[in-house]
Amino acid sequence: MKSLLFNTLPVATLALLVASGCASTTETDRPNSISSPTAIANTTAPSTPDPAALPAPDPAAADAGASASTAAIPADVLDAPAAEAATATLDPSAPSAKEASVARAAERKMTVTDYKYQLARANLVLKTKPKDGRALFERAKANSNLKNYKEAKPDYVAALRTMRGNPDVYYNKGVNELMLREYKPASTDFSGAVRLRPDDKEAFFGRGVAKMQMYQYKAAVADFTRALAIDSTYADALEYRGISYASYDRPKEARRDLEKAVKLNPNAEKSLRRYGKNTSMVRNGNK
Repeated sequence: MKSLLFNTLPVATLALLVASGCASTTETDRPNSISSPTAIANTTAPSTPDPAALPAPDPAAADAGASASTAAIPADVLDAPAAEAATATLDPSAPSAKEASVARAAERKMTVTDYKYQLARANLVLKTKPKDGRALFERAKANSNLKNYKEAKPDYVAALRTMRGNPDVYYNKGVNELMLREYKPASTDFSGAVRLRPDDKEAFFGRGVAKMQMYQYKAAVADFTRALAIDSTYADALEYRGISYASYDRPKEARRDLEKAVKLNPNAEKSLRRYGKNTSMVRNGNK
């Protein structure tokens, strides 16, 4: 993602806005090393929202009624992008998938202070240009990274009015929806991202996570497989595909993927112990 650069803004003004616009945050749980929520100091890098921040749904403990409410959604519906994405043309200024991945990794290393600064500079632009798409997008990302997911949502919608050809808006909007547990809209937005940028492995991964949360395990496997076709060393995709396989009676495939994931990311060991038992984890009605 290409960040906004407002180098002409007075530093004193931005500092004032940052000081007056502070937002409290807490750490999010990771799927492999879940910790209790703790306050984050301004100098501490938070766990920024990304699809892997959600724990995988437990097929053994899930309520049958809850899974049935979403399991009937056809896969082609989950893979269909929103109307604005379906008819959009890729923005030529949008970064490549590789560039976007690098930018996302860099954003995950930012501090709370960095996100507040990003929020402040976007707010300053929006005071005089309230419909500026890039400023709306920046404010949405800042709020999402500060875990103000509800506040971020309308800005993503507004940003798409002028940035409907930018796959990063759809991707980030999808991640924000995952954090709000709005899984069907998240799947739709990730579909918009991959329609515009078909080699975005993280967008396929995000859509797979959304499907997992809706107990659509076979459909999720398809997306994790597409992500792995782009990058065979994508540890998160291997881990989550393994969990998905375990969730619909494919224990051998599950163990294979989880063992590979552990070699790439030792933190996946927890998932291997839980889901890689070579025994069926399928509940009645969830095959």
